[in-house]
Amino acid sequence: MAYVFIGGIPASGESHLAKEISEEIGAFYFSTDNLREEFSKDPQLEKWVNFYWNLDEKDYYTNIPCENQWKNLVNQSEALWPKTLERIKQVMQTHAAAIFEGVNILPHLAKKDLDFSGVFLLGESVEQIFGRNKQNPRWGRTEELQKMEAEAFFNCEGKMYKQEAEKYGYKTFRSSEEAKAEVLRLLGETL
Repeated sequence: MAYVFIGGIPASGESHLAKEISEEIGAFYFSTDNLREEFSKDPQLEKWVNFYWNLDEKDYYTNIPCENQWKNLVNQSEALWPKTLERIKQVMQTHAAAIFEGVNILPHLAKKDLDFSGVFLLGESVEQIFGRNKQNPRWGRTEELQKMEAEAFFNCEGKMYKQEAEKYGYKTFRSSEEAKAEVLRLLGETL
């Protein structure tokens, strides 16, 4: 059985990398981000699924310090984690090889509950993240807001993912190409 996860900041290339490797080696691809629609139907999880959508984005990125932004992501991830973990375990029961990816796979959660390893992507630059935000808007619907998101993802969340990943012994990468060899190595150890 071969399993690996890819976490990291939004628009850093984790889904692209997971899909690419899953196609190359025939592993099942599972995006935990795709569970959000299902989770939004659960009254206990809906608050966390829509947490950011219920805020004023410009006010949030202008007035909320980085440490508090990270705490919000941690709180959201921890709230969604039990159901996410349940689905990960279901996939593991039916697939001999799988790649799991998503922004809510945080290092401390992975270390606590996953018996396989993974990597975290931090993005190459604010400009790269901004470009991807424009192509596939997340929260912000204007370029100004998409730029604010990119700056927060890269400068704040990226820094926090890196600190936490290193604390728990996971490798971080700026680009998906750099991470690919490590993901394949991790899968190779278990194939």
